[in-house]
Amino acid sequence: MSIIAIENLKKSYRDSEVEVHALNDINIAFDQGEFTAIVGPSGSGKTTLLNMIGGLDKPDNGRILIGGEDITKLSSRKLIDFRMHHIGFVFQSYNLIPVLTALENVEFIMHLQGIKREKRLSRATELLEAVGLGDRIHSRPSKLSGGQQQRVAVARALASRPRFILADEPTANLDSASTRNLLEIMEKLNQEEQVTFIFSTHDQRVVDKAHRVIVLEDGKVVKDEYQN
Repeated sequence: MSIIAIENLKKSYRDSEVEVHALNDINIAFDQGEFTAIVGPSGSGKTTLLNMIGGLDKPDNGRILIGGEDITKLSSRKLIDFRMHHIGFVFQSYNLIPVLTALENVEFIMHLQGIKREKRLSRATELLEAVGLGDRIHSRPSKLSGGQQQRVAVARALASRPRFILADEPTANLDSASTRNLLEIMEKLNQEEQVTFIFSTHDQRVVDKAHRVIVLEDGKVVKDEYQN
């Protein structure tokens, strides 16, 4: 069974006096272990789609089933709890808490989940080592490069043991070396641990690594294909 099933999804916005159809009758399913890139020109609906899947916005019509549960029907409180336990996020702006160290940033969501401190610290350390930052666990974001901050963000996204990770333009602010390093880490996690990644991206390097590419134009899926 698909871990995510999107059915007849529609979302419109008002831009001045014009109605913009950000998503227009989207139907997509994602299986466990996918490494998928969602691409398309600016305004095609990529970020809106990721926001819908992540429960950060509500559709005008349609359903989003995650593990069989329709998240569009959840109350705001239940949706927050659902996101915390089932969905990992990686943003282009990193979104780390500046006053916390890398270790504290990664363990924070586990603290919200009520996991005991010893287990939190152990898993956070293990994840930071997995992304190549075992020697920087006590560094705050201001002392880390952009690529290192994004790797902390990936470790943080994995901390809650989510069903999947949504990555919105995760390489947009990174140089070539950092992008290559980050993609290798994500690909390794995908292959070895079957972590599901869904990217919204303009970056051809991400597209080249993806196993599946979904192309959006004007809020519609115009291509959906698997590649080697």
